[in-house]
Amino acid sequence: MTDVLPPAIPAATLVIFRDTPAGPPELLMVERAKAMAFAGGALVFPGGRVDPGDHALAALLGSPDHETAARIAAIRETIEEAGLPVGLSPIPSPDAFERLRAALHTGAAFGEALAEAGTSLALDALEYFARWRPAHAHARIFDTRFYLARLPADMPADVPEARVDATENVRLLWATAADVLAEADAGRATIIFPTRRNLERLAQFADHASAVAHARAFPIRTVTPWSERRDGVEYLCIPDDLGYPVTAEPMSDAVRG
Repeated sequence: MTDVLPPAIPAATLVIFRDTPAGPPELLMVERAKAMAFAGGALVFPGGRVDPGDHALAALLGSPDHETAARIAAIRETIEEAGLPVGLSPIPSPDAFERLRAALHTGAAFGEALAEAGTSLALDALEYFARWRPAHAHARIFDTRFYLARLPADMPADVPEARVDATENVRLLWATAADVLAEADAGRATIIFPTRRNLERLAQFADHASAVAHARAFPIRTVTPWSERRDGVEYLCIPDDLGYPVTAEPMSDAVRG
């Protein structure tokens, strides 16, 4: 594994849990438009780049650090991409939330849009789960923080269903981690290497609380996959001490962004 990593774009993504009456929780996945340069056509968790505006808002909140900016970005991107008020307190009215989302789509400052909607950020609603930064030779490499969040139990009944912005993403679905993996294994969905590894880890949990407890039991250490030969086969590997049940995959099978 190389000691010198290429430049990377800071990013953040949100793994949203929705409880079910029986069985494991469902997770929100979005399908990237095939024309996208990164992970085109793949199922991913909602998220995106950490923008300068996220850092500016973090500074206004008194926490001018990368971690706070990443949490802000994860919440903002989820509002923009999926139309869900996760990480907001109080949850704005449906009309106020629609105005908030529309404002973000027109480039409004997130802090100003939040104030106009009568809400604020609940950054502690996000649990830091993982951080991935590949080192492969790719035009775009993202240094991505993954956070866990639960669909608010007090979500008003008249809040619209989650829906994609129809720009970067073309559809969304709620499915268990195991179901998404099964769809990919059957050739009916595409998931890139980091998404697969995180879905395998998430498939271990019966609910959001157990996933949070698991996340807190392991240190956050940047995962940078590397390749190595095992019995004549080239594998893409990750560390075996960060809670992932599968830590290697033949390079010929791995889907990369």
